[in-house]
Amino acid sequence: MTRNGQRLLMLIDDEPAQRRLVAAIAARRGWRTLFAGEGEVAIATLGTPDGMALDAVILDHASSDADAAELIAELRAQRPQLPLLVLTANGSVASAVSAMRAGATDFLVKPIAAERLLAALEAAVGGKTSGELRPLTEKLTALLGFDEIVGSAPQFRAALAIAAKAARARIPVLIEGESGVGKEVIAEAIHAASPRNKKPMITINCGAIPANLVESELFGHEKGAFTGAFERKIGRFADADGGTLFLDEVGEMPLDAQVKLLRVLQSGEIQPIGARHPREVDVRVIAATNKTLAAEVEAGRFREDLYYRLNVVQVTIPPLRERVGDIPALARHLLARIAEQPGLRPLGITDDALQLLASYDWPGNVRQLQNALFRAAVLCDGDGLTRLDFPQIAQLAAGRPPIGGNANQNAGNAGITLFRPDGNLRALDEIEADVIRLAIGHYRGRMTEVARRLGIGRSTLYRKLGELGIDQSAA
Repeated sequence: MTRNGQRLLMLIDDEPAQRRLVAAIAARRGWRTLFAGEGEVAIATLGTPDGMALDAVILDHASSDADAAELIAELRAQRPQLPLLVLTANGSVASAVSAMRAGATDFLVKPIAAERLLAALEAAVGGKTSGELRPLTEKLTALLGFDEIVGSAPQFRAALAIAAKAARARIPVLIEGESGVGKEVIAEAIHAASPRNKKPMITINCGAIPANLVESELFGHEKGAFTGAFERKIGRFADADGGTLFLDEVGEMPLDAQVKLLRVLQSGEIQPIGARHPREVDVRVIAATNKTLAAEVEAGRFREDLYYRLNVVQVTIPPLRERVGDIPALARHLLARIAEQPGLRPLGITDDALQLLASYDWPGNVRQLQNALFRAAVLCDGDGLTRLDFPQIAQLAAGRPPIGGNANQNAGNAGITLFRPDGNLRALDEIEADVIRLAIGHYRGRMTEVARRLGIGRSTLYRKLGELGIDQSAA
């Protein structure tokens, strides 16, 4: 970080237009950008005063995987802790695997979305896993039916039951839940179980479209309808005719666009901008939001009449932290899907790793869990994932109380923290003391059982208690 508090980014790219774009986006959050046209210049820059103050590096992957991997490895050797993001036009899993194994922190696909770039930078410098590899992991698999969706928590199964009952009707469905809980997966299952499954489900993210373009995206426009309309555009409603339109993050839709959406839902007709006559469409609408739309209505940010039109059937998906018992089955299911990707292979996962995953509250929900598993699978050299394959999750979960139940039931979920907050390993005697405390709590102070499970004699156990300063009642 520079002396004036600005964060410093180095972009390795020789294309002027791309340089200007990335620098302009980064500047929105107070980043200053240095440029290096090639790898040799980038390596040399690391030794300069600015290079020593770098907070992150972005490498535009325009060369072969081997050349990019070599440069990544050299950058990582020079600065092991420096966040390094790879930007590429190739969104394949194989390229991601190559970059991640070479030492990249994250993987971004061109054309770059401003919010995605900024979120990736924030996540990388913050040492968090939320949002990692998101553009890639969200494309991993085909649609799932209701019978393939993993989860046995009563609240989750109740939500699925409501969605399944609504699937065969034409009525709109509103899906509410935090970001990453799987709202789009539920929408896809509704479409797959409906009579419309021979037609496409068209998805539009209402929060990712500039306010002045929402109407054009939804309903289309004629050539010359407004400045910049150089050709005719077919809107998403027309694309979804006979099928399903999924309006993701519908709570972000501007109020004037909400009026036009309501009119279409009431009449079944769309009128592209600049068109003389409306046309009928047969579209089933599923909307999703990470907000509580009833509260948005109260605040005047969402139209009440549109809310009731969309909310004929409401499905509320619980966050992952409220269904911790689903994590083992969900992790194994996601690993099986990840293993189908090029360059990856089937992996098991140990009980200690699952205990660690269950001890974290997953603010990014299932999406964040999938991203963490993907990263671990890419970097794993063994036949199964252990808690050592999730160092960032271990750091984030450290010090947090177990979720649900009493202390003894969840003693295993508390886990053993292997890393200090600065990223370095803890001393062996500290880890050993935590293991013994965990065992004493788990076996409720039965020292003979504790010694047997730890593979040591009772006399050795008591000696260690004295050496490490552990009270026998520790839990």
